[in-house]
Amino acid sequence: MQLNINGVAQEHSEGLTVAGLLVALEKNPLLVAVEVNRDLVTRSRHAEVELHDGDTLEIVTLAGGG
Repeated sequence: MQLNINGVAQEHSEGLTVAGLLVALEKNPLLVAVEVNRDLVTRSRHAEVELHDGDTLEIVTLAGGG
């Protein structure tokens, strides 16, 4: 299936969840915020939210600072 991730089209396997995508992208789920089709997906829901062909995701890395 095709996903648009941070403005870049990428191919991924069907049946993927947000959690599975983060593993595939080697992203630490504790350090990112994820939106799917402009809806925020809380960390507690990463394993249950399935992705579908054509979904648009924004994955933002959280950074501390001052």
